[in-house]
Amino acid sequence: MKFTCNQQQLSKAINTVSKAVSSRTTIPILKGILLHVTKEGVLSLSASDLDLSIEKKIGVHSAEEGSVVVLSKLFSDIIRKLPNENLTIVSNEEGHVTIRSSSSEFTIVGLPPDEFPHMGEVEGNQKIVLDKDIFREMIKRTIFSASIDESKGIIVGTLLELEENSLNMVALDGFRMAVARERITSGETGKIVISARILGEILKIISESEDGDFLELMIDKKKAMLFLDGTKVVLRLLEGEFIKYRDITPKEHKIHVIVNRNDLLTSVERASLLAKEGKNNLIRCSVNDQKWIITSRSEEGNVREELMISKEGEDLDIGFNSKYLMEALKAVNDEEIRIELNTSVSPCLIKPLEGNSFEYLILPVRLTGTN
Repeated sequence: MKFTCNQQQLSKAINTVSKAVSSRTTIPILKGILLHVTKEGVLSLSASDLDLSIEKKIGVHSAEEGSVVVLSKLFSDIIRKLPNENLTIVSNEEGHVTIRSSSSEFTIVGLPPDEFPHMGEVEGNQKIVLDKDIFREMIKRTIFSASIDESKGIIVGTLLELEENSLNMVALDGFRMAVARERITSGETGKIVISARILGEILKIISESEDGDFLELMIDKKKAMLFLDGTKVVLRLLEGEFIKYRDITPKEHKIHVIVNRNDLLTSVERASLLAKEGKNNLIRCSVNDQKWIITSRSEEGNVREELMISKEGEDLDIGFNSKYLMEALKAVNDEEIRIELNTSVSPCLIKPLEGNSFEYLILPVRLTGTN
């Protein structure tokens, strides 16, 4: 195998595929990146942790066909530290890989390519074309609400629900729920659940992509495949029935609040500085007349924040985990939001003033006389 290519182009491709390299695996081949060069001058870089596989193709020069697996971290570190110029990479029959620049030469040990796991293909014919920016924003608005506890099963994943002309994305962890909705024109229907960890890596790939406005998503029963800007991502879907999230959402509310989102966020951020870590980052919210008053206290001191709101309904004292409230408020850009409440022990719902593009449900923290 032999090829010549630009250092920056190669470094970017390595950065993309290395998102599928597991840092926790004990299987040596899964710590590697497969390099495969065709005689037509196309270099494919592939990595896999068996749940997520990524392949990136770039054009190269002076190509001689062949394959080798290189250790991801070492290869990445070498390429990143070389100057921005053309590099020549050659592997011999013994599997040694030589990397040459104008002033440096490295030789590293490669691994046999036939041991590298095959990415596999998606067998289904369900194909959706999505706006890249819309899909990225939907991921950002939901994945932080998925559970990080692997023992919780399906809720470590995010639900992608295709309805006719709309895509819904849902994540929850037992204490909160995030729902994002966007209109699309696919006409397809169905449900899949993707690990929030994998969606986080896909979010990075989309954010780093510089070309193209759209991505393609193909789905079958066990896998999904995503195509974007010369990158192919194959991922294993989570199995099982996702929680019926619509049943969790309260249908009626006694209290309706309209508030400036940024004002509420900055007030909660300040109040959280004195929220007790051992008490679920507790802040106390008093919805009183046309004011929203936030207080928190700890051994180090106390704080009181006050902001104006528009309210319909009775007054209420309710406690929240400040982290959950802040993450929901940061996930949207609307200037004003609607907050719907019932009692101090029933869920709070955060929604846009118009439409249903997002929905955040947060369970309250029970208040006591000492809070």
